[in-house]
Amino acid sequence: MKIIIPNKLITHAVCLVIAILIAIVPTTRAKNNPNPSPQRLLAFKRAKSLDNGISVSWLEQTWNKEMLNEDKLTNADFELLKTLGFKSIRLPVAFSYFEAKNIPLESVFNRIDKVVKLCHLYQIKLIIDYHYGELNDNNYLTETPHIINSWLAVAKRYINQSPNDLFFELYNEPPPMNPQIWKDAAYNIVTALRKVDKKRTLIVGASNFNSIYELSRTERMADENIIYTVHFYEPFLFTHQGATWVGDQVATTGVPFPYNAEKFPAINPKAKGTWGETNYYQYRTDGNEQSMVDKLLIVKKWADKYEVPLICTEYGSYKKYADQDSRCRYTKAIRRSLKKLNIPAIMWEYDNNFSIFNGKPSLANLPDCMKDAIGYTGKN
Repeated sequence: MKIIIPNKLITHAVCLVIAILIAIVPTTRAKNNPNPSPQRLLAFKRAKSLDNGISVSWLEQTWNKEMLNEDKLTNADFELLKTLGFKSIRLPVAFSYFEAKNIPLESVFNRIDKVVKLCHLYQIKLIIDYHYGELNDNNYLTETPHIINSWLAVAKRYINQSPNDLFFELYNEPPPMNPQIWKDAAYNIVTALRKVDKKRTLIVGASNFNSIYELSRTERMADENIIYTVHFYEPFLFTHQGATWVGDQVATTGVPFPYNAEKFPAINPKAKGTWGETNYYQYRTDGNEQSMVDKLLIVKKWADKYEVPLICTEYGSYKKYADQDSRCRYTKAIRRSLKKLNIPAIMWEYDNNFSIFNGKPSLANLPDCMKDAIGYTGKN
């Protein structure tokens, strides 16, 4: 039987559907594209101010028994950093190590205080970073309070420092742990900090060593004054070649950047059977600038989705086995990639195994190719 529906009913039905869609769409857009609050807009501004920074790995060197007796950052260092155009310093501090060794926190603060004063004098931003923590899936209930206690002491110490100039990075490279456990720990740390300091911009990353992939799978926190961080050492086969602390996975050395078939070394037998073997054979496609951009886009799209500020607080390459020209090309490529995606970034590091200098930090020890890589023209 043929059913005939009057035109008036069709028109009415269509109008009803359109009305429903109009009612739904604005709600959907509002959820996916919320208008950033003034606090979040301020966090964006502060993230941008940290761009072109460098880490000074000194107060996290747990193997160096004299670290609290050394001055790694002097006026001369700040003069050099200003000359080279660096705008911020990231200061990793091994708080849990000092606590375990019963080293008075005041001794640690005495060192941090000097850096804070020099940063103020030279108008360089500072990030205090909680480095080398012991948090994991099994101890988070007892370890999180220790982290909170350290941060509360730091927050109270520097409560009068401008939040435009001093930042707190919650926890360096949370390990490969349950993402929800880490998120719960981060929430508790942030909540405790906010009871003392409501205006400080905090920097928070994801588990699995500040992984871009892990962050891209999570949701942003409710706190509006947070900058989200990742670490980027891709391609790892190049950036960590020969790094003994990583293991046999990176035993293959002499890896050039970008990939060059003629100069590409044979795989080290120690790397066979590890994920380093997979990386070795993928390097022909991974060892170039476009691959770096493609991977960074994963987390950039996440940040755009949630409309939150993003920063890369570590990038660089281990200098012992990588040739100088490759390191320079890599540094230039990663900096260009980050700039292309408008991601502020902080280099690892000033004066150690990933240093951009050949020897002690100085203009004389900065290779010409590295000057070009970091954009130093002699006019800063």
